[in-house]
Amino acid sequence: MSEQTTIARPYAKAAFDFAVEQGAIAEWNEMLEFAAAVAVQEDMHHFLKSATSRDQVTTVFVGVCGEQLNANGQNLIKVMADNERLVALPEVARLFGQLRSDYEKEVTVDVVSAVELNDALKAKLSAALEKRLARKVKLNCSVDPSVMGGLLIEAGDLVIDGTLKSKLTRLANTLQS
Repeated sequence: MSEQTTIARPYAKAAFDFAVEQGAIAEWNEMLEFAAAVAVQEDMHHFLKSATSRDQVTTVFVGVCGEQLNANGQNLIKVMADNERLVALPEVARLFGQLRSDYEKEVTVDVVSAVELNDALKAKLSAALEKRLARKVKLNCSVDPSVMGGLLIEAGDLVIDGTLKSKLTRLANTLQS
């Protein structure tokens, strides 16, 4: 995966810089997500790996994407096809999304709880996390009964494990030592 990241990073950065310059970050994000979805389709992925003509790859890929790509998006596809890098499109889209989140001072926070969180608790949690992280927070809540109680919060590299399961595990480890 790190090889794909290394390959994709310059394309994502160039596309992002261009999108910022043009004031079209959302449009570029949509184009890249669509192109990435096309690239991961089994038939297309096989075609990208086995095609011999770069012009043929560009023509077919742009033809499949149709009007979802503007002229600049088509140019990016052509450049990536010329360098045989279209298989890295999903990673380009992911990195572009990260750059967009950083630019917009936004972070997606994964929250795991034993029960469904109500709207009031989500709002309170979101406000507390926005204050701590100094960013706009987008909550991605999920339910996992195995945590027993409390919350597991993950925001990038930050992990806050306040689950009952982890507290019981730490207590058991302390008692055993």
